[in-house]
Amino acid sequence: MSYHNPYTPPRKSATFDDYTLAEIRRAAATGIYDIRGAGTKRKVPHFDDLLFLGASISRYPLEGYREKCDTSVVLGGRFAKKPIHLKTPITIAGMSFGALSGNAKEALGRGATIAGTSTTTGDGGMTDEERGHSQTLVYQYLPSRYGMNPKDLRRADAIEVVVGQGAKPGGGGMLLGQKISDRVANMRNLPKGIDQRSACRHPDWTGPDDLEIKILELREITDWEKPIYVKVGGARPYYDTALAVKAGADVVVLDGMQGGTAATQDVFIENVGMPTLACIRPAVQALQDLGMHRKVQLIISGGIRSGADVAKALALGADAVAIGTAALVAIGDNDPHWEEEYQKLGTTAGAYDDWHEGKDPAGITTQDPELMKRLDPIAAGRRLANYLKVMTLEAQTIARACGKNHLHNLEPEDLCALTMEAAAMAQIPLAGTNWYPGKGGY
Repeated sequence: MSYHNPYTPPRKSATFDDYTLAEIRRAAATGIYDIRGAGTKRKVPHFDDLLFLGASISRYPLEGYREKCDTSVVLGGRFAKKPIHLKTPITIAGMSFGALSGNAKEALGRGATIAGTSTTTGDGGMTDEERGHSQTLVYQYLPSRYGMNPKDLRRADAIEVVVGQGAKPGGGGMLLGQKISDRVANMRNLPKGIDQRSACRHPDWTGPDDLEIKILELREITDWEKPIYVKVGGARPYYDTALAVKAGADVVVLDGMQGGTAATQDVFIENVGMPTLACIRPAVQALQDLGMHRKVQLIISGGIRSGADVAKALALGADAVAIGTAALVAIGDNDPHWEEEYQKLGTTAGAYDDWHEGKDPAGITTQDPELMKRLDPIAAGRRLANYLKVMTLEAQTIARACGKNHLHNLEPEDLCALTMEAAAMAQIPLAGTNWYPGKGGY
């Protein structure tokens, strides 16, 4: 005979939690996998698990109101005749027209230009709004080839060859039919209203030797003027960085699993790739082993939110960072102003990730003409510029506190780790010790 203890509340499984149970029921009812946008929602070791060691007696801080702390960065000086000069090491990651509205792309260009940094086209071609309002524009060259043409390659200030991204390394992108308007269809040479899925690999090369040939083709098309970036998802950062350098890249972009996407399988977002924090040191080590650290620039993306995150990425050896999700929030994504409409969609501000449906109340991840009107690209661009300014000032403040007159002078010894996982991934000593897992001694 069973006995129920009235003093003990029912206990739910940690493995089969409410979300997991709901997903099992959804899969059983529909027979299809879940698709969504954004990045991973699981908690993984991140920059919050690192702290800076400010100056005291052993280090001499800089006086913030008197002594300069430079934030500028030059990208692509290895082979390109016209490397990119930016005022801040915070760039805007590739997000496509199609996934985003034309107004959103214009806002990103406006904000980046005011802040003195670059923005990136994404998968879907170059829009006139984006080119017209972006002082420095990086053109993404993806497996899909959507919108790709020699004219736009020459109109760009740099070219980013995308091999993979953090939310789905090894996987292709999606753009569902409801977002393929007449204009998107024309730019991508697709039928209007029909779902499309981008290829997961480039059709004209199969390995790093072929990548070298492709990079040389792009250099010939652009008269060796434009820096060539290679973007990879965080999976095997040491070898991918080394192979990109050997193939002739001027810049390596490394995107951790906190990096977002417009749409892909939820199971992919949550279970493929590595945390951004785990990617940086192996990539830096590859550059150092090849004698190319600071000669080939490393851009880190995936979950960058604040100037502290920027400073930590640079201290670990990056030259710059790229933001995507944070930039969308800055221009109005998931704004509580639209909470009532988010609830009508069955979600809430801060959790809305059904970007593929094209129903975004904020007018950002949509091609609906009425919703798009809600986003003022001029005002949104100013908000983005303000956000970039604050991030840069925050990073400067930290660098000065560590006694550094340039953000690039931050170094691993300026950091300590709060958890064993972060210490092991970043190869940073655990706070109060000079040891991290994998390092001999204590």
